[in-house]
Amino acid sequence: MKKLDELKHWFADKNKVMIALSGGVDSALVAYAAYQRLGDSAIAVTADYKTLSQEELQTAKQVCSEIGIKQILLDYDELENEEFAKNDSTRCFHCRIELGDHLLKLAKEQGVNVIVDGTNLDDLGEYRPGIEALRQNGIRSPLVETNFSKSQIRELTKSIGLSVHDKPSNSCLASRIPWGQRVTAEKLARIEFGETVVKQLTKIKQVRVRDLNGSAKIEVEKNDISEFTNGVLDKITEKLKMIGFSSVEVDQEGYKPGKINVIAD
Repeated sequence: MKKLDELKHWFADKNKVMIALSGGVDSALVAYAAYQRLGDSAIAVTADYKTLSQEELQTAKQVCSEIGIKQILLDYDELENEEFAKNDSTRCFHCRIELGDHLLKLAKEQGVNVIVDGTNLDDLGEYRPGIEALRQNGIRSPLVETNFSKSQIRELTKSIGLSVHDKPSNSCLASRIPWGQRVTAEKLARIEFGETVVKQLTKIKQVRVRDLNGSAKIEVEKNDISEFTNGVLDKITEKLKMIGFSSVEVDQEGYKPGKINVIAD
């Protein structure tokens, strides 16, 4: 537990801290360590910005309940932000700039002097413009500053008994829409419904339903592609067409984070 002690110690000289908690394993560990060290002076904040699935929102609430930490929900609509909705390669940057603005305003209201997130060492090797946006707002990353890798985070969260320890990594629903194709409420709704249908009919945990100009491309891990047999894909196709998708196919190359960023036309 030496690494956990290091993370707890990071909060030692902090007065009151706010954790941007998404419902994923990374921010869950940060919230746990902060609460263990600071008690009620640690507050978790989850942004319900309309591109977060209800599943993720419920997970975030569950995590806070397990930890015992106070949770505040930030409620706003990213689709009202034209820079976000037009969905070019800077979408994530504009999303995180707006989130940072909301967090800073809330921190002032709550008397919080430090805002933190769940960014870890593994995140730094990927194209993540959102991280830069958060840095510009002064938001810090204890997992980076204490040198945590994703595998160490999962190992620790399992040992302390948090239910999200094996939860697949996720991203906002807008990431299922290629750059250059506008983000709309209608697309987000059918993507969320589509992923729920696939999970229910296959029991696969890691699912992406990409919305490619109205066509659904289902991405799962390569070893899960075999689940789409015995009429399962036909049932999924029927349900997805009912909610507005024009066609449905399974990506035979398998799931790969960020793949869609290069598909945009």
